[in-house]
Amino acid sequence: MIWRCATYEFDTRMPIVMGILNVTPDSFSDGGQHDGFDAALAHAERMAEEGARIIDVGGESARPGAAPVSVDEELARVLPVVRALAQRDVCVSIDTRHAEVARACLEAGAAIVNDVSGFRDPAMVDAVRDSDCGLVVMHMQGDPSTMQNAPSYDDVVADVREWLRDRAAALEAAGVAHDRICIDPGPGFGKTPSQTLELVRNFQEFVRLGYPVMVAVSRKSFLGWAYGIDEPSARDEVSAAEALMACELGASVVRA
Repeated sequence: MIWRCATYEFDTRMPIVMGILNVTPDSFSDGGQHDGFDAALAHAERMAEEGARIIDVGGESARPGAAPVSVDEELARVLPVVRALAQRDVCVSIDTRHAEVARACLEAGAAIVNDVSGFRDPAMVDAVRDSDCGLVVMHMQGDPSTMQNAPSYDDVVADVREWLRDRAAALEAAGVAHDRICIDPGPGFGKTPSQTLELVRNFQEFVRLGYPVMVAVSRKSFLGWAYGIDEPSARDEVSAAEALMACELGASVVRA
């Protein structure tokens, strides 16, 4: 299966590493560490040297309870970094739920739009429809400010799978090619730790939908719950183990 992202093509038979670059002051595990331009570029270069084939740039924290950021502030954080990395022939993903940010970053050279709200906003669909960028469609119940209040499912695996199937089908109906779409079940986004663990133990169910599947578990709080590790930065080893298990079940993009 090939995932087509603008001028980049990824053969998903081999797991692809997407490095996380948070240019924010408040992301849950590394807020403030890379929010200056020079620090952001240095971190991106280090991740690329370590094997990341995609750099995912985010300017708004989506941690539970996070406050929204204005479009102007988000653009000020991400646009210079996206432009500089694209000029260095890096495959850049923009992690945003705002259409204006997605559109500006695509114009600046981003090759992927990673939307934690799953392209529920019609303006986001419009922003990507006429592009040839790749898409990451993520499931989240609610939004970051409310998603952990009381997550509820009849069957978390089946409910999330059906939602992702329907969102991907809606995008295809809107004119987005099938081979541009990657799906992300959204571990920890509007799910309790036990619901998230059930989700990641059943990645094969999402693979069966016929799209590349992202595993984005790095340092998340359900790992603290499952393994008894309170400090997010101490969860790297178990993050890698969980990502590997997901890849063995068919996941093909590792966001870490």
